[in-house]
Amino acid sequence: MTYPPTPLPAEFLRRPHSVAHAVAAFLARSGVERIYGLTGSHIKPLWDEATRAGLRVLDVRHEAAAVHMAQADAELTGELAVAVVTTGPGLANAVPGIAAAHQARVPVLILSALPPSAQLGLGALEELDQAELVRSITRLAATVRHPRQLLPLLHAAFGAAIGDEAPPGPAFLDFPTDLLRGESTWSRAEQISGAPRAPGPIAPLPAAIDAAAAAIRSSRRPVVISGRGARAAQPTLGRFLATSGALYLDTPESRGLVPDDHPAYVPAVRSAVMGGADTVITVGRRLDFALAYGSNAAFPDATTFIRIGRHTAELTANRVGDVQVKADAGSALELLAARDAAPTAPDTGWLSEMRDRNAQRRKRWGERARGEPTGPDGAIHPNAMLSVINETLVDRDPIVIADGGDTLSFARVGLVPPPRLDTGTFGLLGVGVPFAVAASLIHPERTVVAVIGDGAFGFNAMELDTARRSGARPVFVISNNRAWNIERMDHVANYAGNPRFNTELPGCRYDQLAQSLGLHAQRVTSLDRLGPALRDAIAHAPSLIDVSTSGEIPSPDFAAGLADLPDLHVVRGWDEAERAASAHHERKG
Repeated sequence: MTYPPTPLPAEFLRRPHSVAHAVAAFLARSGVERIYGLTGSHIKPLWDEATRAGLRVLDVRHEAAAVHMAQADAELTGELAVAVVTTGPGLANAVPGIAAAHQARVPVLILSALPPSAQLGLGALEELDQAELVRSITRLAATVRHPRQLLPLLHAAFGAAIGDEAPPGPAFLDFPTDLLRGESTWSRAEQISGAPRAPGPIAPLPAAIDAAAAAIRSSRRPVVISGRGARAAQPTLGRFLATSGALYLDTPESRGLVPDDHPAYVPAVRSAVMGGADTVITVGRRLDFALAYGSNAAFPDATTFIRIGRHTAELTANRVGDVQVKADAGSALELLAARDAAPTAPDTGWLSEMRDRNAQRRKRWGERARGEPTGPDGAIHPNAMLSVINETLVDRDPIVIADGGDTLSFARVGLVPPPRLDTGTFGLLGVGVPFAVAASLIHPERTVVAVIGDGAFGFNAMELDTARRSGARPVFVISNNRAWNIERMDHVANYAGNPRFNTELPGCRYDQLAQSLGLHAQRVTSLDRLGPALRDAIAHAPSLIDVSTSGEIPSPDFAAGLADLPDLHVVRGWDEAERAASAHHERKG
């Protein structure tokens, strides 16, 4: 489906028909409302025409942040988003953002420019083979070298980014600057139509639906695990969960599809559900490290994997589906719900036990958080900080973002609702500030709170200035434990004989940095001051709270062995189970 034709300003249509003019018209016709970037001489023709076409340009302090903001835009709107970065160093700076969007499978279009055509290959200012640089982390990377190529490559880039024929992800185009300035004789603005806004539906084969429905009926302890491919199927996912009676686990790329209080949603007993399910239904989700690659180490009781997805990786990667339904998630789940696909003899005892344990564990977490206000060093316990944030944000319909190593580990367990956006499966630190700025611009009516570790905050701290200049109103809560703490704890536990690991970050006052950039800011060193400070920060956003937190509390990820980097799996328990199973098979052999 394409967007209805977007009216373009009459003054814009009367301008000279350059290639940059045509690109701006195409973006506007395709429903793009904002572009994120950092200016530079090579891309000024494109910025000029984009603003004249009515697009809002959000200028940032670092190109990686521009791509992070575009990623957040795409995550929150469900539409392709655009970042425009300048030549050479600008594109090189953007690479971490492109890599994160690639790993998260988010539809982002990155546009850049090249030196003038006559200088290419001569050692021109900021010359770089940009398309080759980003080819491995994009779905399409190409250079537009002639006006005749413009619309075909723009359409191809949009299709690649939204996932027409492969998983979605970033696409990249660049243009020699003289081409952007030159006349567009092949594509005039008034004749340009927009790109498709979403890939077309894929209907499942009837035999695949028959097989999936039969497998669900024969199951006793089913669980649904969703990924990015389920994002467009939110209402249908809810109906299927109600029909099937299955338990439900989300992943960072599908967070927020099911309400936090949904009876099927059991995130607090994730490992127990994965370990006890006999039938696993993945919906638009790869089986990557976060799901132990589908191994029996994490799914020891699973006899059937039903894999639903548009693309091969969602059906076969790491563990081939016993039942494979190649389709968009909405079509498949709608048919399964219509057939009342549910266990004939469900293990009601196990299903109830998992729901009860989930509720009890979350209740106990709250009780412990309130009962442990400080750590051994006297600073605020991270869980106590999160508990106050939960209490303050209740009934506010917040968008919550988390960023960091230790901080994200605590936040994924403790924040209610769980973070809508975080570092994702790529684990790139520094996304919290740009994510929050974009979220606030997209949803100005909602409270946006980003909980960020002090180490992660440093990567994009200057985007506080972007928040102020753009009119965004997020609240940044910095968990300041004065260290790269998951690394510091690993250093103490495993490398104590080497004093030169430099994991400490003492003496930083992030509130003072924020104040210097024009934000409302406070420092909080006692738990009783956090609630009032947070309410004040919401009232005076954009704002920042520098919270002195304890560095002596092992995070869930550290306790699970994440810092150990086990050989076979991401956490120690799965790694040990995999080794035990391998040893058992060897003995039997």
